[in-house]
Amino acid sequence: MKSIFITATDTEVGKTTIASGILTMMASTDKNYKVVGFKPIAAGCEWLDGQWKNEDALALQQASNLDLNYSLVNPFALKSPIAPHIAAEQDDIRICSTTLSQYFEHFKSTLADLVVVEGAGGWQLPINETEYLSDWVVSQKLPVVLVVGLKLGCINHALLTAMAIKQAGAQLIGWVGNHVDPDMLCQSENIKSLQHRLGAPCLGIVPHLNPEQSASEFLDFNLLEKNIFNPA
Repeated sequence: MKSIFITATDTEVGKTTIASGILTMMASTDKNYKVVGFKPIAAGCEWLDGQWKNEDALALQQASNLDLNYSLVNPFALKSPIAPHIAAEQDDIRICSTTLSQYFEHFKSTLADLVVVEGAGGWQLPINETEYLSDWVVSQKLPVVLVVGLKLGCINHALLTAMAIKQAGAQLIGWVGNHVDPDMLCQSENIKSLQHRLGAPCLGIVPHLNPEQSASEFLDFNLLEKNIFNPA
């Protein structure tokens, strides 16, 4: 089983869009990859079918081609759309790296070829008083894909996040540019700067999508497959 972790330069810049796109792309090839999404922590849920559910986790579940129970796909479903460690306190729930690892261990029995793990917020996300989600990612040795929300300020945010990922000891296997601001000035110039400075391969540039489109159409399958299954 291979796994990758999807993080981003900020919240609301398209982690789920890219994670779902990767799942869709890998599931639709002639290699018959068995793929599944994992959203360990989601803040901002609604009550559906007798449990709290999050729209991002549901999107990952829909893009997967292995049918897993929602509670496994999203074990920490927190009601309020706020910082997860604060939402967890409000719900009287404690999140820690040990518990995350216990949930993640279940995926080893699913026969998945690839688990796409989507983070919450950005890279340095607190999960309790002392731990960060990034600590868990490093402990699990998960290769990281960085989603860069293409908007004003994205170069600084991307470079700082990439620096933090590398300093933490994680492997940044690539980045994806996602046009969250369709009216961004100098888009191509910003993308060239990111390609020159980030020190990781660009896995795709995703335009501002309409509801009928998938990010899978704009990702580099060969490069992504190589970096996941045959890393340097």
